[in-house]
Amino acid sequence: MNESRGKRRFLLLLCLFGFILFSSLGVWQIERRAWKLDLIKRVDARVTAEPVAAPARLTNPRDDEYRHVRASGTFLHDRETLVDALTDRGAGYWVVTPLRTVNGIVLVNRGFVPPGQKPDRSAGEAKVTGLLRLSEPGGRFLRPNRPAHGRYYSRDVAAIARARSLGEVAPYFIDADATPNPGGYPVGGLTVVTFRNMHLAYAVTWFALAALSLFGLQFLLRDRRAAPTE
Repeated sequence: MNESRGKRRFLLLLCLFGFILFSSLGVWQIERRAWKLDLIKRVDARVTAEPVAAPARLTNPRDDEYRHVRASGTFLHDRETLVDALTDRGAGYWVVTPLRTVNGIVLVNRGFVPPGQKPDRSAGEAKVTGLLRLSEPGGRFLRPNRPAHGRYYSRDVAAIARARSLGEVAPYFIDADATPNPGGYPVGGLTVVTFRNMHLAYAVTWFALAALSLFGLQFLLRDRRAAPTE
């Protein structure tokens, strides 16, 4: 009889703990959903706003990411870097070129080129409009950048700047918009601005598990009251 009571107490505590834990996780996901919706709203406002001058430095990177910016200067085509890319147009490369401006050097992702295709390298003054993007250090999952071999799987600003001996550069890169380049390549304007938002589904799952835990708790309490006493 004591062993049966011990098991019942354990199950009661387990159900109570599950109810508290799953309810807390559900509330957390609701809060995360509100944060994500606010983020999407703020990013959408930045993307569609009129372009502003590209900053020399970032005071709050997360507030500047995806800001619509413009810059002008001279492209350093001899220090161009090709970064592995997977796009709706297939596999190929991002053409990342330093742009020398009056405020210093900023890396510009001029757009996509398929394998074997040469990008435009026109000389002279260049004007760029696009989205400010934060550096992507390290590479991709299981595919680290290899600067010593000239292989890049992410747009790692610091690594590219070191490998190309650019000195100090802006701590971000610009994703160029869809303004056509002579000859058609590279193709800009391929920035994907999407944010995964599954928080409501997760919240429903956690609250459902909390409800099951509560049901188990009530069942055990009724069973305990109904059990005969000696």
